[in-house]
Amino acid sequence: MVLPFSPSITKNGFIFTSGQVYLTPEGKLLEGTIEDQTHQVMKNLQSILEKAGVSFNNVVKTTIYTTDMSLYGEISEVYVSYFKEPFPAREFVCVKELPLGARLEISMVAVNE
Repeated sequence: MVLPFSPSITKNGFIFTSGQVYLTPEGKLLEGTIEDQTHQVMKNLQSILEKAGVSFNNVVKTTIYTTDMSLYGEISEVYVSYFKEPFPAREFVCVKELPLGARLEISMVAVNE
């Protein structure tokens, strides 16, 4: 099945990633703690950014979706370990459901400077 989206799109010097959940390279949701799952999401995003020729240093905006706002602290602790100041602008949104039954999804916007 061909899914109707791209992992990322580059337009006018910006790289927009699709939302990423904690899929392993084998295409399965990673079991484990929310910290483990957040690391997997960040690894997935890192791979997409690298293919676009940028890194987390180029990220200017992120959107984090979770199905459980009580996970805010654990997700944020892992997330911030991938960045240095100045940190990207960020929004953190609680939603009812996410694809594949995941409890976390992150998307990013980066600039190609």
